[in-house]
Amino acid sequence: MKVGLGGTFNIFHRGHRALLDKAFETGDQVVIGITSDEFAGQRKTGVLPLNERRERLEAYLRTKGDNWEVSVIDDVAGRMDQRTDISALVVSPETRRSAEGINRERIARGLVPLQLIEVPHVLADDFLPISAHRIVRGDIDVEGRLLRPLRANVGSLNRIKVDAVTNVLTRLYGEVKIAGVDVETGVAEQPMGEETRRGAMVRASQAIRDADLGVGLEAGVFDTDDGLYDVQYCAVIDQRGRYTIGHGMGFRYPPAVAELVREGRTVGRSFQELYGWERDGKKEGAISFLTKGALDRTALAEQAVMAAMVPRVRKELYTDL
Repeated sequence: MKVGLGGTFNIFHRGHRALLDKAFETGDQVVIGITSDEFAGQRKTGVLPLNERRERLEAYLRTKGDNWEVSVIDDVAGRMDQRTDISALVVSPETRRSAEGINRERIARGLVPLQLIEVPHVLADDFLPISAHRIVRGDIDVEGRLLRPLRANVGSLNRIKVDAVTNVLTRLYGEVKIAGVDVETGVAEQPMGEETRRGAMVRASQAIRDADLGVGLEAGVFDTDDGLYDVQYCAVIDQRGRYTIGHGMGFRYPPAVAELVREGRTVGRSFQELYGWERDGKKEGAISFLTKGALDRTALAEQAVMAAMVPRVRKELYTDL
């Protein structure tokens, strides 16, 4: 099968490689259209000369063998609306609409529409698509690595939560810039069940602002057959509005605490009333009290943050991100 694709290929990057790799996986011959200088100049600014763009494109194509051809195109269709030897087009989310227009023109000409094979965005380390203009601007390199610190806003001024996010993202990305943001969640003082997850999502969405990521942490209680459990949720949102969510370990509260919480008290008030100990978000937390200091609240929050970051660490495996 002969497969086609087209583009400007201004700064050759990992996203281009993904499109080409898919084309070679799909077809036994690949036809690539590269925009002329005149056509590219009508659509974009700062485009490199055709000879430079073509040289870098063909350098990669030579690693694929010789079952390819490159032609210069002067319009969106690149003759794909007329050719009868092409069976499929490889497209990106941005070029799919143009490809659908090509198919409408083919049908009008009495030709069989082309199979459209969409390749998802290849995301940079800030979870936005890799693109030539972002490379030129200096935000990322051609592999999608950030050329500045990753920025994250945490939906809380609680030092424990901010430290937990800082610790996890520093381990994952090295240099980061983390800030706490005061937000309104609309959830109860003592979140229960699914309200906990929702509260984390609201914190994240309200916190992100102009950062790369918004992070929300919310601890809540879950009533089960064998008792009342504490589970902390973390939600992480990016500038595309995509969430990833995780939670830390769940631990069971003492029966006396569970009884008071079911009567309407918060966990903190229950601990204070029963044990003369006040649960304070700025201190060790209930987990430290219950484990005699073996685990503190920061470490507990870090579990939830890391769990929420799992799809972002291996974003190539999570195609819905």
